[in-house]
Amino acid sequence: MELLQTNRSVLENTEEFKRLFHGRGGLYDGLRHLTVDHVNENILSVALYFNEENEAQLLEMLTTFAANEKYETLVVQRRYEKGAPSEIIFGEVPQDLTILENGMRLKLNLLSNRNSYYFPDMKNGRSFVREHSKNKHVLNLFSYTCAFSVAAKFGDAKSVVNIDMSKGALKIGMANHSINKLDPKGVSFLPYNILKSFSAIKKKGPYDLIIIDPPSFQKGSFEATKDYEKIIKKLPQLAAEECTLLACLNSPELESAFLIEMIERWAPSFHFQKRLANLPEFASIDEEKSLKNLLFTRV
Repeated sequence: MELLQTNRSVLENTEEFKRLFHGRGGLYDGLRHLTVDHVNENILSVALYFNEENEAQLLEMLTTFAANEKYETLVVQRRYEKGAPSEIIFGEVPQDLTILENGMRLKLNLLSNRNSYYFPDMKNGRSFVREHSKNKHVLNLFSYTCAFSVAAKFGDAKSVVNIDMSKGALKIGMANHSINKLDPKGVSFLPYNILKSFSAIKKKGPYDLIIIDPPSFQKGSFEATKDYEKIIKKLPQLAAEECTLLACLNSPELESAFLIEMIERWAPSFHFQKRLANLPEFASIDEEKSLKNLLFTRV
């Protein structure tokens, strides 16, 4: 409770989304199953990743914290239950809920039994894209709800090609652009199976900035251990002579070396520069098990 109160008290902008507690990083004994998010000044969101005997006591404490901090709504998602159901403990969730990140508005679905449309741990990755998109042709692979595309347009990208198999996710991506009143000129939303559509993707290139942010595992469509290589092999055909690559990996089983060595072998014109730092609020006892945003350049 004390850590939550401290993190809540130092928020610079209470309208911005912020992780208040990240048990998933393994830094807090007995709380690896818990995350707590400040959605905005009115909404607190809690996720439980597996069942613990003290759940009722924990939720009582969090309810007290939410009330004391003047939150109007508390939502709890039990990720360990079938369908990952969400429960509104008190208050209500607006139908068209959005979060604020560095001036960008992005849709959020707290009552989804899947992903919520928004991955907060990728904030630094989006900041990098925003800062390096000016006048660039951007390829956003596995675009999901196109938050990278919004960041690129905020950074004055010349064009953005968003590729994702999910038409529903791309529809949310279109809404994210509309919410921010971004000019749709030059922005594409293409429901392609990336592994089967390289020719079509190549036609819209070459690209100055390429983002690869796949799921670690998605049954029937992508498995990082065998499919990431297929994309890397195609990079030289997709990239401009001078190109920046942001390659992302969020599998705890795979370390940075998995991607670095693969790119050295199959796309040797790309050279590893650095790993982008993760947000401090997502600190992990083993950073190689956390999100890995790796930066490469081709010159």
